[in-house]
Amino acid sequence: MDALSPSRQDVWLHIEDASAIGAARRIAVALAREGGFDEEHTGQIAVAVSEAASNLVKHASAGMMLLRTHPASSATIEIISLDTGPGMADVAAPARDGFSTAGTLGIGLGAMIRLADPCDIHSAPGRGTVVSMHFTARNAAPAGDRSCGLYRPVGEEMVCGDAFAVEDTGETITAIVCDGLGHGIAAAEASREAVSVFRADPAASPSAIVRNVHEALGRTRGGAVAVVRVDRAASAVTYSGVGNISGWIVHSAGRQGLVSVPGIAGHKARNLREYTYTLPPHAVVVMHSDGLTERWDLAAYPGLLAHSTHVIAGTLLRDWAVRRDDACVLALRAA
Repeated sequence: MDALSPSRQDVWLHIEDASAIGAARRIAVALAREGGFDEEHTGQIAVAVSEAASNLVKHASAGMMLLRTHPASSATIEIISLDTGPGMADVAAPARDGFSTAGTLGIGLGAMIRLADPCDIHSAPGRGTVVSMHFTARNAAPAGDRSCGLYRPVGEEMVCGDAFAVEDTGETITAIVCDGLGHGIAAAEASREAVSVFRADPAASPSAIVRNVHEALGRTRGGAVAVVRVDRAASAVTYSGVGNISGWIVHSAGRQGLVSVPGIAGHKARNLREYTYTLPPHAVVVMHSDGLTERWDLAAYPGLLAHSTHVIAGTLLRDWAVRRDDACVLALRAA
């Protein structure tokens, strides 16, 4: 069983100059030591993170890096690098040692790919690059990569009013996304309560979970909430929501919207329902708060749908997050 939820150790860094490289390396080393990584492996993580941060400084017009313990396993560290730099038409060539566009030794991408387990990269000219790296402590089971949730607070807020959680049983994936009304501490309290209710009985039907959340959020300012269940064997998606959480089934031919009812969980929510949809082969389920606009189209990113959920979620957060609000995006893949 794989229970996924936001980590207390999520750290977003703006990587704008060389001083940020050392900060990223120190955070990565601290996470590795807390996760029980041996010294050799910790050093390798430091090298990979330093190379990723250096690439942002050298090539990106704006770059950010997420460093965190994997939400489902303290023995895995996740690093996600996002930039709006010039991008690359061919990732394979820069990944070869000795290839350089900046007069350096050209070992950055090659080292990252060798040291991470795994490393996934998507890049497009004019759009930038997203890099996802996982590092798992020796003799530990790798954390799953079929789902990825990312969130960030608005402006200078220290806490995010959006939250997510995922329960992966192997046969099904059930997930919740909640957007607490407004932002700041009170919004975060509402979202945390929604996640707590979800964790108490993730096997309940999506509509039952939404109903339970609605009843519990009466003690808070409330928010928007949606729950999805992906049934791998049946190739089916069941969805229930109230408020403005967006849900989508994304596939090679386009995307299909998932229906929520109007209202505010905890205060105004009537006629809660759930709907079942067919899940096409190789499709991805995407859920996000209204901190992301709905104008995104994965078809504008050639090859992105075939990449990991981490790279998909990172791309959506990078390009479609509205800066005036908290933002949360969750990507799920059945297989």
